[in-house]
Amino acid sequence: MNPDQPTTPTTKLLVCDQAQTAAALPYPALVATIARAAVEVEAGAIRSPERMVLPLGQGGVLLSMPATAADIGIHKLVNVQPANAQRQLPTIHGIVTACDAATGQPLCLLDGPEVTGRRTAAVSLLAIQRLLPAAPRSILLFGTGTQAAFHVQALHALYPDCTLWVKSRSPEAAQAFCEQQRGVHPDLRICDGGLPEDLQVVITLTTSTRAIYDEVARPGRLVIGVGAFKPEMAEIGKTTLDGSDLYADDPAGARHEAGDLLQAGIDWARVGSLASAVRNQADLSRPIVFKSVGTAAWDLAAARVAIRHLDLVSDRS
Repeated sequence: MNPDQPTTPTTKLLVCDQAQTAAALPYPALVATIARAAVEVEAGAIRSPERMVLPLGQGGVLLSMPATAADIGIHKLVNVQPANAQRQLPTIHGIVTACDAATGQPLCLLDGPEVTGRRTAAVSLLAIQRLLPAAPRSILLFGTGTQAAFHVQALHALYPDCTLWVKSRSPEAAQAFCEQQRGVHPDLRICDGGLPEDLQVVITLTTSTRAIYDEVARPGRLVIGVGAFKPEMAEIGKTTLDGSDLYADDPAGARHEAGDLLQAGIDWARVGSLASAVRNQADLSRPIVFKSVGTAAWDLAAARVAIRHLDLVSDRS
């Protein structure tokens, strides 16, 4: 975006529900905008401090995640209440507030879980674009939760002809997930034995506390770790990590949150940033692991897409 071009903010705050937020965040635009934001983060043009975590109720947490740039600022507020499962309520609630930087005027409220799900899947898409030699034909998803569903949406948007394999500890869960998601992407298959030989991409999307993928690193196969977001979690094992070139969307955040990398004792000097993969061509002859931990900068990028889509300010991209 060009910060020298003035904004023309609306006078009415627009509140978007989940469906409206989804419609305002098409995946191709998200991927392109996150790519630009990654370079801005590295240059200091987007500021995204470490998230604040406060206790909320009995066993819950409130997460506060702001980010600012020359054009807009955002604040994502997320409430996580595990006890809601017993109440038959969603475990996670949240909103993203976007405001005009010049005036401070709030522009819109977006559904927090939808923003998080879509921008996280878009980061994986960007990693595939930058760290794989060609468009993937065969992709494996470990996990059958909400983030796996977002990845099915995202992968179908950019790679509608690819085969998506689904692996879960529970064959029944994999079967149910495939049945639910075939309306989104028809070529979904259950992986209930050994891994298909022709996989180009493996994406782990679980909350596992031990490695679920620890294969010998293979050139031409990109491994993306999404689910392990705490030091005690791990999805990708030391064998894979030691044999691969390493990238992270937010290397600073990964030092505190990427349990896979922490438990493997990796040398952080080996970890390249998402911005470096956007700016420079990676060595695609090497095996590569990409670790996604998330940052409010990606929520800011998503807000930019939504603001343009909703025509709330002039398009400054």
